[in-house]
Amino acid sequence: MTRLKSLTLTTFAAALFAMPAAYAGPATLDEAAAADYRTDSYAARDQYRNPVEALEFFGVQPTSTVVEIWPSAGYWAEILGPFLAESGQYVAAAYDVGPANTPSYRRRGHGALLTKLGNADRYGKPIITTADKQADWDFGPANSADFVLTFRNVHNWRGGHDVDVFKAAHAALKPGGVLGVVEHRAKPGTPRKATRKSGYMTEAHVIELAEAAGFKLAAKSELNANPKDSANHPNGVWTLPPSLRAPEGQKAKYKAIGESDRMTLKFVKLLQ
Repeated sequence: MTRLKSLTLTTFAAALFAMPAAYAGPATLDEAAAADYRTDSYAARDQYRNPVEALEFFGVQPTSTVVEIWPSAGYWAEILGPFLAESGQYVAAAYDVGPANTPSYRRRGHGALLTKLGNADRYGKPIITTADKQADWDFGPANSADFVLTFRNVHNWRGGHDVDVFKAAHAALKPGGVLGVVEHRAKPGTPRKATRKSGYMTEAHVIELAEAAGFKLAAKSELNANPKDSANHPNGVWTLPPSLRAPEGQKAKYKAIGESDRMTLKFVKLLQ
């Protein structure tokens, strides 16, 4: 098993440009999503997350260098890692679990990610680096990535970090590279103060963050829309699956809604 660790910028660059190991993994995203090694509970979420359609919408190819910001336990890594293992590069820009006040769920998720990506026969030579406020939001060498993707994370960066994250993504991408964002969607016009508690963001705010960092909105998709979701729940978005922090006796109600209504946005770093 290949031992993985967080990388310095120098070792990151060396790993990024190293020749990938010989590997015969899934040739298509459909094959990657249908692979029998995927975690059963993750595969069950595909009906809400539409991973193949989302990655095709962003334009990911088997030869791409893809940075995923905060992959947690690896829902997307299970698809992207094997798909990119032979000819591309998967980079997990994970959060720092070193601080003593790190929540236990993050430690568990990060441990699961390390175990998963340590399977060299399946994942090839993925790169794991640390990306958060302690690490200055470093997503790798400038102009090195074809894609920077993040799924259901923008709400975690409120309070000023969101500006830094979008700037760091812009710096890491090649000119013409793509920033792909999937995020819980608040109703248009929702005050930002309300979104801080709910976990939902307005499309307008996410687009504003991206454009301020130098991106251009290239396309929107409704593939992750959920019209059953009112975006108004007792415990915010965490009331819904998979967290399902529903009031006593109401879990069935929120299970029937499914996962959150989500925006799916594709931004492009303008050519220099």
